[in-house]
Amino acid sequence: MAQTKTAVAASALLLMGVCWGLTMPLTKIAVSTGHGHFGLIFWQLVLVSGYLGAAMALGGRRPRVGRRHLVALLVIAGFGTIIPNSFSYIAAGHLPSGVMSIVISLVPMSTLLLALAWRSETFEPLRLLGLVCGLVAVVLLVAPEASLPNPAAWPFVFVSALATLCYGFEANWVARFGLGGMGAVEALLFSSILGAVITLPLALGSGQFIAPTGPWAEPEWALVALAALHAVAYTGYIWLVGYAGPVFAAQVSYVVTLVGVGAAMVVLGERYSGWIWAALGLMLVGLALVTPRPRLPERGDAGAASTGPLPSPPRGIAADDAHSPENRSHAD
Repeated sequence: MAQTKTAVAASALLLMGVCWGLTMPLTKIAVSTGHGHFGLIFWQLVLVSGYLGAAMALGGRRPRVGRRHLVALLVIAGFGTIIPNSFSYIAAGHLPSGVMSIVISLVPMSTLLLALAWRSETFEPLRLLGLVCGLVAVVLLVAPEASLPNPAAWPFVFVSALATLCYGFEANWVARFGLGGMGAVEALLFSSILGAVITLPLALGSGQFIAPTGPWAEPEWALVALAALHAVAYTGYIWLVGYAGPVFAAQVSYVVTLVGVGAAMVVLGERYSGWIWAALGLMLVGLALVTPRPRLPERGDAGAASTGPLPSPPRGIAADDAHSPENRSHAD
């Protein structure tokens, strides 16, 4: 059973990482003609809502969402998409896509720092060394004048890094408080709808709204593909946080970073200085030190209700369902 759970978690991690990694060059393409972040985020959320709504309709699933889920949906919409994507889109206009992929590796470190603050993870000396490696990697990206193609863009490395704090907060919040019985698809669908409602006035008020009737070119098609990949990757991320815990799920950064850097070289023709390659190596070492060997929950620790395309998440995602009359016998 443990081997099966490990195989399921690892497969989900790989698929999620490839999808998320491919969004990096697509993000760079999406901002290449000057589209503002609120306009991009609004249409991304609309498209994700459409994809997931169609998937739920085809699957004949009935949503289990009510007012009691509003806080969870706000956290996912705010800290999982609107705020971090704002930072990422702003930074993408100034940084190489590969550098963005390296910075996203800070997610496990941000997750760990917040988990330690919430006392849901235990501190180990090697983890401190991993955090130091991550910090030195960031210094290598911003300090040497020859590191970035445009040395004046170094502040945007920190802008990009702010997104990782948002993802870390969201992962810990979901692991600590759960989703009140919502599945991963439901959570992303309704948080996307809520996020679209929030970002529409922001896009209109800031003059960043993108008219869908305008001529379509690579940036617009990149956004369509980005939204589809985001729907797969992010649904999987929410599910995996509940299935294997936030630190295990944060290991996706290994795959995201390597796929993102490789895809940027192939799709965008990016090439990097020795400083950037050194930062990548240090960041991967930091990830290895920060992320402990994950212990997947045993079936006896898990709630019975499924939260999406994969089976048997733990209580962190479906705590309410585990205590419902129809599921109580499976949870005990």
